Amino acid sequence: MPIGKDLGTDESPKRAGFVLGRRVSLVVSAGVTSHTLWASAAPALTYRLYAQEWHLTHTETTGIFAVYPIAVVAMLVGFGGISDQIGRRAAMLLGLGVSLVGAVLFAVAPDVWWVFAGRAFMGVGVGLSAGPSTAAILEFGCRQDAKRAASLTMTAQAGGFAAALLVGGALTEYGPWPTHLCFWVFAVLLAAVTIATWFLPRHTFSGEKSAWRPRMPFVPKDTRRAFATASLAMMAAYTFGVLVLSLGGQVEHDLIGSSNALLNGAVLALFPIVLGPVGIVAKLLSPRFALSIGSVASVLGMGLLALAVGRHHLLIYLAGTASAGAAYSLLFVGGLGLINASGSSRHRGAVFSALYLVGYLSMGALALVLGAVATAWGLGLAVDLGAAAIAIVSLATLALAIAGLADGTSHSVPSSLPRATSGGAIDQ
Repeated sequence: MPIGKDLGTDESPKRAGFVLGRRVSLVVSAGVTSHTLWASAAPALTYRLYAQEWHLTHTETTGIFAVYPIAVVAMLVGFGGISDQIGRRAAMLLGLGVSLVGAVLFAVAPDVWWVFAGRAFMGVGVGLSAGPSTAAILEFGCRQDAKRAASLTMTAQAGGFAAALLVGGALTEYGPWPTHLCFWVFAVLLAAVTIATWFLPRHTFSGEKSAWRPRMPFVPKDTRRAFATASLAMMAAYTFGVLVLSLGGQVEHDLIGSSNALLNGAVLALFPIVLGPVGIVAKLLSPRFALSIGSVASVLGMGLLALAVGRHHLLIYLAGTASAGAAYSLLFVGGLGLINASGSSRHRGAVFSALYLVGYLSMGALALVLGAVATAWGLGLAVDLGAAAIAIVSLATLALAIAGLADGTSHSVPSSLPRATSGGAIDQ
């Protein structure tokens, strides 16, 4: 069913052929979103193999991890609002194409410099597609409420995260070419998503087409108060990735005492597996209430992770990982819920990009710092410092969320999203 009949958008003459309908477009947009955390987690189980093969230090392996969020930040700074000007479809196609190049570079990498290059390309691809795909989920699902859109975004990311760890672990352990095959599989999946994205409707969401020009992510005045709270939540949620992905592989390897990549990946996958069930609960809560509970769960999870590493206790580590996964879900859904329920849709792509900018910038900075600490003073101290930093940000998020509840500024989330006009703009 052509999207023009469903959304009421203008179709370009060049797109008069086969175009996906709204529901399939929503699924494809969720697939683009899922690739963002698959890309983030894809090398998690190969960091240790790289270190063994190329004699890398903790600083160098966390440097590989950090290149990704740094590249994402660079794209968000210069191209954060690109989808508000050229359309969601075009922006997602650009991002997927660059991510595909990154996956292929990993798949053929003969040395660490190819891995650094592949990581950078993946970061550029995610930076171009993260905000547009999040906005597309909200807009293609306009018969859903905003909290369901936020929950779907989080679930798509969790699916990509878990798949990267479980599929990657199985292929690394039991397949040929342990540091290459999982990236070939990722590349094939990216190619399939890119083809599907090609058939999305081509339309803009700002009401009129405009020539593209680089600009910083923009946060309108009516969204800035909600953005302040949501950005702290995003900082806490995304920096979990440093402990789970960058250092987590080595930490859980030491705790389990196993070199089996599938087993290690399954332990790490507990984090994203928890996201789905908690996300179902999170979408039933008001955004600020979800943020409050998520902040408390984050502090608890960080305390448990630090305790587990100090005592070399696997069960405590699993409890801390599960608590962190629940916290991520609540913080992410609550943060997106605040943004979805505030302001207009005119700059929605830029606002989501600004939110991801904060998350990825904090992730890259913390990864570099903790890598240097782990190399100089040991993995245990690095985990302790990382857990303490995340707990502090979580407490700040809790304070802002409670303040919003107390002064009555908590946004009520609309029961349904506004419909698109014939020009592609969203009626307010």
